[in-house]
Amino acid sequence: MSLPVVNLDPAFRVTRTSHVVLTVKDLAASKRFYTEVIGLILTAEDADALYFRGVEEACHHSLVLRKGAKPACARIGMRMFTEADLEKGKAFFESKGCATAWVEVPHQGRTLHVTDPVGTPFEFCATMPVEPRMITKFTAQRGGCALRIDHYQILTPEVRKACEFYMSAGFRLSEYIAPKGTTDLRGVFLQRKGNPHDIVFFHGTGPRLHHFAFLAPEVHHLLHACDVAGELGYGFEVERGPGRHGPGHALFVYFRDPDGHRVELFNTHYQIMDIENEPVAWDPTDHNVSFPWGMPAREAWYREATVFEGVTVRDPAVMPNPLTLEKFLAKAAGGA
Repeated sequence: MSLPVVNLDPAFRVTRTSHVVLTVKDLAASKRFYTEVIGLILTAEDADALYFRGVEEACHHSLVLRKGAKPACARIGMRMFTEADLEKGKAFFESKGCATAWVEVPHQGRTLHVTDPVGTPFEFCATMPVEPRMITKFTAQRGGCALRIDHYQILTPEVRKACEFYMSAGFRLSEYIAPKGTTDLRGVFLQRKGNPHDIVFFHGTGPRLHHFAFLAPEVHHLLHACDVAGELGYGFEVERGPGRHGPGHALFVYFRDPDGHRVELFNTHYQIMDIENEPVAWDPTDHNVSFPWGMPAREAWYREATVFEGVTVRDPAVMPNPLTLEKFLAKAAGGA
């Protein structure tokens, strides 16, 4: 079996990762975490919702938090270039058997809801109100100084199906994880904006949102976010890192917010725009390559994720068996 083939000339233009919509139980606690630790800018708030954007973002929001009884993800968002692309995208999704609907969403232009073939709920828009960029307002920059939203990672039992669908929609495969010499896809990194990923699908119980990620300007911002988290009582919510990924090459740190949603701060992307760039393959058993330094993630990092509202979660036929921190330490203790 070969890798899926990308459609280099799709009828509509998805430009980038746009925003994520989460439900949280305590808006005040979440506001404190995302402004002080992650470093997002609060654009607007009302009794039932908070709207945040990154320090360099001009559009109204990249994170929406809505008050709810149970933490969940309502939708993940993507931008299309124009409203004409929304119309063409709707026709494409329907031709693939996807459910679609036009909806009214606060602080967004015309918005299209779509459920993809593996059950992930999306919303696409082409415009939002414009806000001042805060990139030169240094006194407003806090914590991790999150610049802009970059990507999502979704757990799904149907990685290849997701990869085939998004590549047919014009997403390019930048990197993938598969046993050496095979295309048995365990993880795929798909992009539209010219760096390694806008959306990542990994093998696991799902569909569920594993994490969403914001770019930070410098390495010291990752460390500063950890220090602020510790001072504010979120020290145990620094879940993984700082460390470096093999796939994507990013320096990273992962946090759990007050409701357990996982958010990544990272930097050091690379550019991948040119047509001759071939997807990079990673062997999941080659831990010295996939984790250049730092300890493996603990089991919860692989197992726990945010559910999507109203979406049925399914186990894969073969459950993943990653090298966890617990296994690593047990093996080391046994050999001592």
